[in-house]
Amino acid sequence: MRPSGRATDALRQVTIETGVSRHAEGSCLIRMGDTHVLCTASVEESVPPFLRKSGLGWVTAEYGMLPRSTTTRSRREASAGKQSGRTQEIQRLIGRSLRAAVDRPALGERQITVDCDVLQADGGTRCASITGGWIALRLAVNTLLKAGTIKSDPLTAHVAAVSCGIYGGQPVLDLDYAEDSVAGTDANFVMTENGGLIEVQGSAEGATFSRAELDALMNHAEKGIAELVAAQKAAIA
Repeated sequence: MRPSGRATDALRQVTIETGVSRHAEGSCLIRMGDTHVLCTASVEESVPPFLRKSGLGWVTAEYGMLPRSTTTRSRREASAGKQSGRTQEIQRLIGRSLRAAVDRPALGERQITVDCDVLQADGGTRCASITGGWIALRLAVNTLLKAGTIKSDPLTAHVAAVSCGIYGGQPVLDLDYAEDSVAGTDANFVMTENGGLIEVQGSAEGATFSRAELDALMNHAEKGIAELVAAQKAAIA
């Protein structure tokens, strides 16, 4: 029995509220159970120096956790003067994941920065950030299309992410913290709506996992991604 009482292949309750930021070109608040992430997308009419005069656009991301997003207060990274390795790794993952579904010539020579701020954490914050970050990106692109700034849609597919793991000897979908903290295997799957794999992160904790278990996690992930993409489509309908 999972701590939440969910079936092994069940997501936590997912809600996506759009238009939560007055100033951002695209924004949403995504809730996956008790993990809540504010995602905003900001458009800049410039690109990093290595892309100047290339005609290519760029999508990047920043990620952070508020001090009381967890059970005890954590120090703001800004006050420490540097980002942790975990933060850098996650925001690079978010950026890579979103760029995988962007036609950069169609975006033109401009940058969209997706900011993912974790308001409350209960496991799966990077996955919620990717899923919600795509919504914010979609809405920012819609803003550009409506204004006539770009002529064709640069987004080629929905992108979503979900965690899976081996908990209590069973493959389970969408781990919350109670499961993630003791899981024998933890994995994150980033996929497009048609099942294309963008990134898979998986590791064993103290014991190896089998090919059959990996296949079971993949099956759970495909089901979860399909449900998350359906939630994305409902949110932007």
